Amino acid sequence: MAKSLNSLPQDVHHLQADQVLTALDSSAAGLTKAQALARAERYGANALPQAAGPSLFYRFFKHFHDTLIYVLLFAALVTALLGHWLDTGVILAVVVINAIIGFIQEGKAEQALAGIRQMLSVSANVCRDGHWQQVAADTLVPGDIVKLRSGDRVPADLRLLETTELRIEESALTGESMPVSKHPQAVAVDAPLGDRTSIAFSGTLVTSGRGIAVVTAIGAATEIGQINTLLSDVQSLETPLTLQMNQFGRYLALAIALLTLLMLAVGLLAHDYAPAEVFLAAIGFAVAAIPEGLPAILTITLALGVKQMADRHAITRKLNAVETLGAVTVICSDKTGTLTRNEMTAKDVITCQGHYQVTGIGYAPTGEILWQNQPVVLKEHPALQALIEVVAVANDSELQQKQTIWQVHGEPTEGALLCLAEKAGFERERYQRLAVIPFESENKFMASLEQQADGSKYVLLKGAPDRLLPRCTTQLAANALAEPLDTAFWQKQIEQLSQQGLRVLAAAGKPTTQVELGMPDLNELCFYGLIGIIDPPRPEAITAIAACQQAGIKVKMITGDHAGTAKAIGQAMGLANEHELVVYTGQDIAQATAEELQQMAQTGTIFARTSPEHKLRLVQALQQQGDIVAMTGDGVNDAPALKQADVGVAMGIKGSEASKEAADIVLADDNFSTIAAAVAEGRTIYDNLRKAILFILPTNGAQGLVMLCAVLFGLTLPLTPVQILWVNMVVAITLALALAFEPAEPGVMRRPPRTAKAALLSRAFLRRITLVSVLIGGSAMLLFNIAINQELSLEYARTLSVTALVVAQAGYLLNSRHLSSFSLHPKLLFTNPVAWLAIGVLVLLQLAFVYAPFMQSLFGTTALQLEHWGWCVLGAALIMLLIELEKKLLWQDQ
Repeated sequence: MAKSLNSLPQDVHHLQADQVLTALDSSAAGLTKAQALARAERYGANALPQAAGPSLFYRFFKHFHDTLIYVLLFAALVTALLGHWLDTGVILAVVVINAIIGFIQEGKAEQALAGIRQMLSVSANVCRDGHWQQVAADTLVPGDIVKLRSGDRVPADLRLLETTELRIEESALTGESMPVSKHPQAVAVDAPLGDRTSIAFSGTLVTSGRGIAVVTAIGAATEIGQINTLLSDVQSLETPLTLQMNQFGRYLALAIALLTLLMLAVGLLAHDYAPAEVFLAAIGFAVAAIPEGLPAILTITLALGVKQMADRHAITRKLNAVETLGAVTVICSDKTGTLTRNEMTAKDVITCQGHYQVTGIGYAPTGEILWQNQPVVLKEHPALQALIEVVAVANDSELQQKQTIWQVHGEPTEGALLCLAEKAGFERERYQRLAVIPFESENKFMASLEQQADGSKYVLLKGAPDRLLPRCTTQLAANALAEPLDTAFWQKQIEQLSQQGLRVLAAAGKPTTQVELGMPDLNELCFYGLIGIIDPPRPEAITAIAACQQAGIKVKMITGDHAGTAKAIGQAMGLANEHELVVYTGQDIAQATAEELQQMAQTGTIFARTSPEHKLRLVQALQQQGDIVAMTGDGVNDAPALKQADVGVAMGIKGSEASKEAADIVLADDNFSTIAAAVAEGRTIYDNLRKAILFILPTNGAQGLVMLCAVLFGLTLPLTPVQILWVNMVVAITLALALAFEPAEPGVMRRPPRTAKAALLSRAFLRRITLVSVLIGGSAMLLFNIAINQELSLEYARTLSVTALVVAQAGYLLNSRHLSSFSLHPKLLFTNPVAWLAIGVLVLLQLAFVYAPFMQSLFGTTALQLEHWGWCVLGAALIMLLIELEKKLLWQDQ
């Protein structure tokens, strides 16, 4: 808060209400208008600070700050010096398009702050000058007295003074899946955020009841404001691919510069070439060695990956995130709404007659109640029928279907109970309510007096078992008769259900003749049974977690929920077996040193009762140890960690706007299993990028080798710079692009994640690039020299040399489609029809290059005889076989 509130302790949840009022120099009657104006001038507006973002100019031109882009700009300069303006324009267009795509895809990242601001209340009901009045929420000041009612958005952080049945939905802030009962009583000073029941947090939603509270924090000092500050301070990390490409670009630029200087020196000093001739040859070599098409291919491949991810319901907001998913070593997942459905579901029912299992999940009333693995007939189970009558009739919520989605209007727990009644075929329309005692946090139960059509009346009670059992003297037996209450039996059943992470409710009732209902009437009841309720795991998420673990990816749960509930869900989801499941709480994280936190981050499986800062620190601790971290979440409290993670994944349906804007990827179906599919897609995309690099670089290597050898040995240049550019661009645009459509390699999710710091080009890659460069470059030089020796024209020999390069590259495309498998196997040869389409387009372009008059004039080519086409095809076939032999004998590193 503002510096002038030093007299107010930071954590007011543990102070008594009168102490807070005294510290704020306020009273239950509120402030005067003059006091409010003075404090507004002193503390500022109740709004989140909005830092000035980078300018549009900077956001656009930062995409040019890349080593490979500099190499590409150098290529444009070289072609401009040669006077080939068309080629200069093409290369510059590639650079600009690359920047535009990055600008559009990444420009929305800072909107996360705006997403949080949208959560804040726009008005507040405040007491000033002794009168209640509506004011704009941004005019609230510390010390204002505010009234809360059902449906209100909490306008600031408030210390509660009075409450009546007040319940507030805080899942977006704390991760708590159930609305929280609030009361004015102080809580422990070290209570986690989700247990501070004396505080109403800014941006949360009042679901029921009412309250009066004093404003204790506004703007950036609120809990949601501190998330905003955390989010502003988070710096995005470079992706593994970006780091690898930058390193590769630097090495490539250095190698080209050194070899160009070597060519100049040898040409001038050893062979006494004219300076202009040597300079032209050096420029030709530079054009040959620079992979002009590589940045475009990378961008296009990632963009195609974005489309393929969208087909799998994963909307990608940042291009590089597609590939980064393939390198992920740890997935930190929120529980509520991500691993679970965020839809409370009755799972178990226990009566004197037995233990019932309930099938179906969520609010959709599809499923059955099973007893001894058989569907029940309700009238044959009187205790079960009585229990369902209570939970369905003493219920103020409604289930509604909107299109294909079932939603609850009211309390999530009551929604689960209504769904249970629907599965049992129970109808509650025949009851008339005469009186009610609503749920209050002090009592932890709801009671109602109901009358049936025949005039009979019943007291129905549902709530916490520890509050209902003392009010009961009997229990309903299987024969529909009351028998003495067996408290020990029910205590054992409660304990067993709680150990499974279930929230346990009880139901009781009795017939009556009264027409009014008071607390004294809630005694000598008959106990009907227990219901175990859970926010159920998504079945598809269990399968997805197993797939991730098989792929060498650790899955950790980070949640604001209670440790017991989180542990039960973790076991059900298969995060680890019972003995290996390590659970830490937010309090453990807060007390840990940096070294201890890193150890906890590695060994822990579940982190419960965590705050936004805890989540952020855990992600950072994992990253400091070299892990590539994906973070999933749907709440405002997840936004800082989502932005810090290497890949932030938000839920599209139930996720807050803040979480979506902070994330790199948004799941359109809120399904954790989509993440596993996206990881497989990310690995495939990375494989295809490497295939494209492995394919493009020998093109440049072969041409560079031809030019380098020609100068070093004093030979006639087999290629002109403009011919070199033709080969570079036409091969990159047609053939290399086909590799982006390659299907996944076999076993893509059965191998461990790649090492993020590993070089882009492994030893096996470098060996392959060298081998193919020598083979293709050697074949082009051989055919060039044969043509010269046969006294064919220089134009003819160069046309033959270019054609040899292009045809060999078409053959090498088939080799490159599979890094280690035999590419010419009939089952693999036709799995990517785009590759054959690309080869067909390339053949047409090369025919135009050889035979079209305007192309002959532009590139200095001439028509080839059919015999010499045969030479080119034969050379390409031999190279293909040699490369497949190298795969068989030498390839070990993918």
